[in-house]
Amino acid sequence: MAWTVCTVLAVVCVVLVVVCTVMGIKIYLLRKSCDEMLQKLDLIIADDTNAVMRISSDDRKMKRFAEQLNKKLKKIRKEQLRYINGDKELKNAITNISHDLRTPLTAIMGYLDLMENVEKSEKLRQYLAIIRGRAESMKDLTEELFRYSVVLCADAEKAASETVVNKVLEDSLMSFYAALSEKGIAVSVDMTEQKIVRTLNADSLSRVFANLFNNALKYSDGDLDITLSEPCVITFSNQASQLTVTQVERLFDRFYTVEMARSSTGLGLSIARTLIEQMGGTISAGLEDERLTITIRL
Repeated sequence: MAWTVCTVLAVVCVVLVVVCTVMGIKIYLLRKSCDEMLQKLDLIIADDTNAVMRISSDDRKMKRFAEQLNKKLKKIRKEQLRYINGDKELKNAITNISHDLRTPLTAIMGYLDLMENVEKSEKLRQYLAIIRGRAESMKDLTEELFRYSVVLCADAEKAASETVVNKVLEDSLMSFYAALSEKGIAVSVDMTEQKIVRTLNADSLSRVFANLFNNALKYSDGDLDITLSEPCVITFSNQASQLTVTQVERLFDRFYTVEMARSSTGLGLSIARTLIEQMGGTISAGLEDERLTITIRL
């Protein structure tokens, strides 16, 4: 009887060892398949190819999983291609529309200049002033559309060089100082005396600052605090009681305009974000206690 019990225990142990060995091999193969899929997925995403997921395992579940993953990848590629093509079409459409509008607008502005020298009644003079104002606004909007299409153009390479950020900011402030004063906006500047040098396109950085000053002209309640600190952190901060948190979260969205800014295309801050990202930096906006703060890090 004792011998029988020992034999049974031995058989059970052998069976358990075999089962554990088989399970260990199974787990190893499954983990190997997972590693293969992860490596392949990284390569597919990095190379943006039409390659498919393949695994060495014969496990039906893992093969089924790989097949489903391939279907999802195919769908993602299709959606990505549609997005890329749609984005290109949109850029081309913006360029073409802005170009087509510039020609008739130039002619309108030319005829308005000629009419200034023609004798006219006071009423007609008022009407012409209104027309000129509307035409000027439309011209500005068209130019902004054109600049936006140029900024987004993948082939538009901008020469980068060592640039003193302090100087670009100072020059931008001086060019907008009269407009800010005219709107009664008090400017406070806190700029480090240390020269902050970055390798970037100075014109692009100047364009970013110009868009931020224009934003302050639209939304400031009467103040603007500008800081430049090391390591190259720039902030534009002003009271903006008319803005909400939801609106601030969308300020960088393409074509988004706050209701009060009817003469805006909603492209100014979107252009600023695109340019900053091209420079390898970041830009963000926040609202706290009705105070809007836009922060750039280069």
